[in-house]
Amino acid sequence: MFHIVLYQPEIPPNTGNIIRLCANTGSRLHLIEPLGFELDDKKLRRAGLDYREWASVAVYQTLDSFYEQVRPLRTWAVSTRGTRCYSDVQYQPQDAFLFGPETRGLPQSVLDSLGGQQVLRLPMVPESRSLNLANSAAVLVYEAWRQQDFRGAVSKSD
Repeated sequence: MFHIVLYQPEIPPNTGNIIRLCANTGSRLHLIEPLGFELDDKKLRRAGLDYREWASVAVYQTLDSFYEQVRPLRTWAVSTRGTRCYSDVQYQPQDAFLFGPETRGLPQSVLDSLGGQQVLRLPMVPESRSLNLANSAAVLVYEAWRQQDFRGAVSKSD
């Protein structure tokens, strides 16, 4: 349904948690190299539990390679430098959500290539630096999925 794109992720448990998020929401995970870990990393496996087999995960050498191969409908970057609130957007299936490395965020050149309206921010109290990567991805994916009436989810009566 949605594409979660991690640009040069550094912390294995975050990626493992996002694998689990993808498996449970039907989203696809795309990893842009270089990765700060090996895909068979013990911490990645522990965080992802046994969900890796249920999630679609692909690795690309560059962000451009991802765009060429996947051709997402739209790309929304998530950054503390964004000015548009994530909840002010009407998401559509096949949208991509782009997140930067945990320690430095997305490069300014990537943000500039998308334009200010495509760079989103999750609200935080003043003086906060950032949210955890996996938590940020979950907030955004669930808002986008909610807007799609949780299409494909199992209801309580199922």
